[in-house]
Parts: sequence; structure tokens; C-alpha cells
Amino acid sequence: SLGMESLPEAVLIRILASLPAVDLVLVCRLVCCQWKNLVDGTALWILKCQQEGLTGAESEEDAENWQNFYFLSKKRKNLIKNPCGEEDLEHWGEVENGGDGWKIEELPGDFGKGFPSEEVHKYFVTSYEWCRKAQVIDLRAEGYWEELMDTTQPKIVVRDWYAGRSDAGCLYELCVKLLSENEDVLAEYKSETVTIPQDNDASWTEISHTFSNYGPGVRFVRFEHGGQDTLFWKGWYGVRVTSSSVTVEP
Repeated sequence: SLGMESLPEAVLIRILASLPAVDLVLVCRLVCCQWKNLVDGTALWILKCQQEGLTGAESEEDAENWQNFYFLSKKRKNLIKNPCGEEDLEHWGEVENGGDGWKIEELPGDFGKGFPSEEVHKYFVTSYEWCRKAQVIDLRAEGYWEELMDTTQPKIVVRDWYAGRSDAGCLYELCVKLLSENEDVLAEYKSETVTIPQDNDASWTEISHTFSNYGPGVRFVRFEHGGQDTLFWKGWYGVRVTSSSVTVEP
């Protein structure tokens, strides 16, 4: 009988492209030399990207990047859990509760403004002494395998949103570290301490940083932010934060 090996390569690529990417890499590559070459080649992944409307890698010359581009595009999601306070302080560790501590409030809040995205309903708010909270992301647990992190070194994009109340001044800080297996710091971004004056318009401001070419060995991302008010008023007049995100991007 005629086996798969007699199929024209273009037909075989079409058949393979209909399979889940994980199966292609973990199973189909091992079938035979021809399949391995196809899975490691460019045409199959260009086709998969086209079929699923993933564009943007056209400038990438080498084959491996199309495969990585496919995986990174498919997996792109916010790795921060509970970014908007919907689950109280769940998933946030190393919490420092200065003053009256962290509180979760509904948008827009007193003397506040609405958020640019309608999907965000809540925010975290700080008090009259420094409040901090952190989250550590385990990249391997999230499916970013070691060779991908070490060789491709995909962009790691960090975003956060902060705002003051229009009747109070406040401070805000963001610090993100890329950590090794042993939690050594391989790269770090620390914002300046942002000062919002007492008479501000309470608008939400986005802060972002992109890590690239950070070298091999990154296994964890540690995200930390915090702030306080500058008037030392009892209660929750400090900086408000919400919609924090960490994404691994192609």
C-alpha cells in the first residue's frame, strides 16, 4: 500500500498543519526523518500562522523563529494573577501593609476617574505609610520551556497602571526582576519614585518596560509595586493601582 511517504510534501505539510502544535513538536517530529525536517522547517509554521491569523513574523528570516513566533503568539496572556483586585489580595505575596494597609475599591472611587478599559472594575489602593505587594511568575510552570527562554529570549513586557485621588498627593514605585533558577537577579527594572501632586486630575497613567536580550537562565519574573499618600491622612488616600501585566511576546 502507498504510505504517507508517497504524498507530495505540500500535501503532507497541509495535513500536519491541521494538528495541534504541541503534538507536532513532541510526537510528529519523532516519526521519521522527513517529518522531523518538516516540523523543524519554516513552511509548516508559516502555514499554521496564516491559518490562525497570526501575523508579524514576516521579517523573521530563520525557520526556528516561525515556530517560536507561533507558540509565543498563541500563548500570549497576562501571567499576573488577580491583576485588578477581583479576588481581594489572592496571589499577591510579600504584602507590606503600611498605615491602614491595602484596600480594594470599585472604580472610579472617591475623587477618582474611570479606567480606559471597561473590563476593569476594581483597583488596589494604598494608605498613609508605604504599602507594597509582589508576585513571582514561574515561567516553566506557565509553559515557557528553558531552551526558548535561553536561546530565543522572547521579549518580556511589563505594564502597570496607577492613579491618585484628585484631593490627595501620593507616591508610586514599580520594580521588576528577572530571576535565575537560584533566584539570582539577571536583569532589573526599577521606576523612579513617581510623585503625584495634591491637585491632580486623578487620571490613570500606564507605565511599561520591555526586557530583551537579557541573556540565558531566566526562570522567574518578580513583579513588585506599591506606594502611599503624601499627606499621612488616615484611611486610603494613597496611590491606586490596577491592571498589572507581565506578558512574554514574540
